[in-house]
Amino acid sequence: MNDKIVKLLQNSNILEKLINSDVIKLKNGKYTLNTKYIMGTVELKYKYALLHLEDDEYTPHIEFEDLNGAYNGDVVIAKKVFHPRAKNKIKVEFIISKKHANILVYKKDFTLWSVKESLPITYAFEIKNLKELDVAIIDTQTNTIVKNIGNLNDPSIDEQISLILYHEDYRLDPHFEELDYHTPTHNENRVDLSELNFCTIDPDTAKDFDDAVYYDEENFTIYVAIADVSSYVLPNTAIDKEARRRAFSLYFPHKVLPMLPHKLSSDLCSLKPDEPRLSYVFKMKLDKETLSIIQSDLFEAVIVSKKRFTYGRIDRVLAGKLDTYTPKEKELFDNLTKLYQVTQKLKAKRLQKGYDFRTKESSLKLDKNLELQSVEVEESTPSHSLIEECMLLANIAAAKKLKRQGIFRVHEEPSQKSMQNLLTELSLLGIDANLKADIHQTIANIQKQAKKALLSVEVDDLIIKAQQQAVYSSVASKHFGLGFDRYSHFTSPIRRYADLVLHRMLKTGEIPSDIANVCDEISIKEREIDQAVWDFEDRKYVRWAAKRIDMIFVCEIVDIEKKIAVLTEGAYGARIKFDNYKNQKLFSKVRVQIKSANIATKEILGIIVS
Repeated sequence: MNDKIVKLLQNSNILEKLINSDVIKLKNGKYTLNTKYIMGTVELKYKYALLHLEDDEYTPHIEFEDLNGAYNGDVVIAKKVFHPRAKNKIKVEFIISKKHANILVYKKDFTLWSVKESLPITYAFEIKNLKELDVAIIDTQTNTIVKNIGNLNDPSIDEQISLILYHEDYRLDPHFEELDYHTPTHNENRVDLSELNFCTIDPDTAKDFDDAVYYDEENFTIYVAIADVSSYVLPNTAIDKEARRRAFSLYFPHKVLPMLPHKLSSDLCSLKPDEPRLSYVFKMKLDKETLSIIQSDLFEAVIVSKKRFTYGRIDRVLAGKLDTYTPKEKELFDNLTKLYQVTQKLKAKRLQKGYDFRTKESSLKLDKNLELQSVEVEESTPSHSLIEECMLLANIAAAKKLKRQGIFRVHEEPSQKSMQNLLTELSLLGIDANLKADIHQTIANIQKQAKKALLSVEVDDLIIKAQQQAVYSSVASKHFGLGFDRYSHFTSPIRRYADLVLHRMLKTGEIPSDIANVCDEISIKEREIDQAVWDFEDRKYVRWAAKRIDMIFVCEIVDIEKKIAVLTEGAYGARIKFDNYKNQKLFSKVRVQIKSANIATKEILGIIVS
């Protein structure tokens, strides 16, 4: 044993006990560990733990039930347990040093359990002040309760739980709204576009409007105006540092925790109708035959959005259902209808290299008590497509103005292993596909067969899962899913820090010295925010299920190995685990009876019924 380990053991006050128990041997003044034991640091994973050994790259697994009170970061001694008829395992015997950490726990049956992993937590302090199912933050170093969050029976604590678990609770700081921002004073160098018929198209619930569009039919030119956030948020200011820390706005079903204070995000920077707004504008002239951008101008401007439209209303317009409208709205509708025709051609061209995946997004609606009221299934519609193609056009144009370095959105091709696994899953669905020399041709063939089998949405979901995650990179590379050789995020600086950084680069021509770090930071933050939102939504699903024990719902099996089905009625998208699998095929419809719902662990259990 090295001196560091010996000192750690001595400080733990159990060295003598370990020697007397023959766990550690002392010979000729040197300490050695009995070969039946191993020492290392615990790292918690999903449903199991790893033990990182001091002098070995080998990292054995530990089942949660064998942690014996150890938690993430603790230094422990574990015993090797030999089993002649089963897999050998290791079991924690001694906790040598507990990592200083705040842990979110809940009290159940006179025991503290970690909320994230539902592990029993050892403690040396009185918890009688905590009621059954109370949630609190504890300090494992001082053995004290740092903060009492509330009780699991109260739906209002779900937000705090999800934010704390994924380190986003700093977003609740009310002083955030007091951050100062720069006030632009000179507009003489800006192009005045206030007379053009710009408009915004967003969801019903949108509060911040990043982008507005206008189509000049005569010159076959598309204008995309983006909120000029960089004129208000200057580099290295307090508000910029906080925006970088947040990296994205976080969207819960009932509220948004913005990247920028509301004074900017939903007021001064938001492209609200009938208000002059500072904008950063791409003016893109297209070739009528090839639809390629033949001239791209980027400049600072002032625009006035003439109308704030919702996706639903523009969908009705594009379907020829105009409802009632003013003369000005009719003028805007005619312009958008012509723009839609162009964007459909742009989409058809894009799909020659890129992909069009049919997916369903669940939008949770909460009642005044913050419990799940309903789930709306959102699918891409013509109005979504119109805006998406305009934004893609601007994002491509922005990427082309950068050289090899900058801030790019990168999406690599799926690995060979992922594609082989995909083909195996497809074979179980009766879809016989083979890898072709061109991956686009492979996926196109799979989608063609899926359409014939009436499984387009389900198969597209499998294809998406087989892909690698998109990330931000300081070096230009391709975007596989969209089929672009180079791609950046330009169109949402109110809610994405990457776009704000890109705006600054395009204005100054300078690349921040730490741009690689910025890309890494926001890529990691993107995953953490997704996890926080998914955690919150899962808690709402479980509360819904807890009030419907023994009720039966139609589900679709989405994971045979893990035995998971997803509700297709009631709370669409809720995941239910079942253990009476009867050899049903993937994506087959089954009737599942809800048997239990654990609010702490977010787990819904059910059984398949005939």
